[in-house]
Amino acid sequence: MEKINTDIVVIGAGPGGYAAAFYAADLGRKVILLEQDPRLGGVCLNRGCIPSKALLHATHQVTAAKESAKRGITFGDPQIDLNRLREWKEAILTKLGGGIASLAQKRNVQVLHARGHFEDSKTLRVETEQGQQFIEFENAIVAVGSRPALPKLFDLGNPRIMTSTEALDIPDIPGSLLVIGGGYIGMELGTVYASLGSQVTVVEALDSILAGADADLTRPVALYAKKNFKEVRLKARVTNMATSGKQIKVSIESNGATTEELYDRVLVSVGRVSNAADLGLGNTKVQCDEKGFIQVDDKQQTADPGIYAIGDIVGGVMLAHKAARDARHAVEAITGEASTFLKPVIPAVVFTDPEVAWCGLTENEAREKGIPVEVAKFQWGASGRALAIDRVDGLTKLIIDPATERVLGVGMVGHGAGELIAEGVLAVEMGATAKDLALCVHPHPTLSETVMEAAEVFFGHATHTLPKVKKESA
Repeated sequence: MEKINTDIVVIGAGPGGYAAAFYAADLGRKVILLEQDPRLGGVCLNRGCIPSKALLHATHQVTAAKESAKRGITFGDPQIDLNRLREWKEAILTKLGGGIASLAQKRNVQVLHARGHFEDSKTLRVETEQGQQFIEFENAIVAVGSRPALPKLFDLGNPRIMTSTEALDIPDIPGSLLVIGGGYIGMELGTVYASLGSQVTVVEALDSILAGADADLTRPVALYAKKNFKEVRLKARVTNMATSGKQIKVSIESNGATTEELYDRVLVSVGRVSNAADLGLGNTKVQCDEKGFIQVDDKQQTADPGIYAIGDIVGGVMLAHKAARDARHAVEAITGEASTFLKPVIPAVVFTDPEVAWCGLTENEAREKGIPVEVAKFQWGASGRALAIDRVDGLTKLIIDPATERVLGVGMVGHGAGELIAEGVLAVEMGATAKDLALCVHPHPTLSETVMEAAEVFFGHATHTLPKVKKESA
């Protein structure tokens, strides 16, 4: 049995895992990166962030072509070649995966394509094509991520019932698609399939879509869905599901009544579950919570001093950029690099049409926690740039501490909100005030001006909207 010694072994090569491996290698540590998939990049690159955004971009062209008619530019009906669409998407993933592999090689990070199993707190057993190997390590970073939840009620073994993994492969364009769950995955993929021509029905158990976002930010998305989806049903739930020929028969409870409906395909998007099973964590001191997520401290260290965990596997916010930040914390804790380990500002972006993005304190959270705030909003209908690109369905809002005028949170909905929110992250992270944002010159005409003008709204003198609040002049 071959034994390999290393300083750090990273289990999982997603955006957290490879970031940890690369950073540790840059700091001079010997690193082994373990990944069971043939292509590096994890769920984000292969079955999540990247393919979904590629498909959203591609299918938005269908919507854009239809909308251009009112501007005097018309096109014929779109002809959709699913094979070419899938090939284009796959080419992107292949290029990105190859780039990560190349960076690993140039950093002398040893990559093993295998699944790891802890034999004890210092030994990992792996099965590779060359046979069984044992990795003896000083520290391990667990970054095995999560997978889509598929409750037993929905798990009929029927390929017409999909999670996001299967939906991203676009097996066909179903005439009717039921999306169970109105969160960001359900709404994003619902947008993709609706643009391709499916009749999309969304069933959400809560009283609103995109839970966690403020109502004024989700409202334009709800309006888009009302126009482009067949239906969005709130306070509704699926109580039963069965195969019916080439369709799925679904029982839906809503408004005190239960209906039975047939759908060509069903997308289950009701959350994600831990991938911690079968890792051999029972042979270590690592502790998991009742849902199977690994428990860590603010340094990403588990109850076993030599083992760290990052990203989705620790639960909480399951976002790629959060996993990458976790990676830096873990590596800095291991190597003794200076680090504050303070809770960073993690932005959230939903790539619907229009996009929704926010960071820091939301208006809902402030209300629930009894935190006094003032809210300054700037409607994009007053933005020259928004009018020029025919996307006035946007809003920028600032959550401001009335005592210090510090910006506590930023929210946006509109075209490109995911790109714009970075300024909000910087403002909240650096403790900027509304005056700071109001005094920073923003280029015209751009959507970024809406941040500046929202700050000016707070002081009562935004150029392109009438004053509502009187504050000391900035």
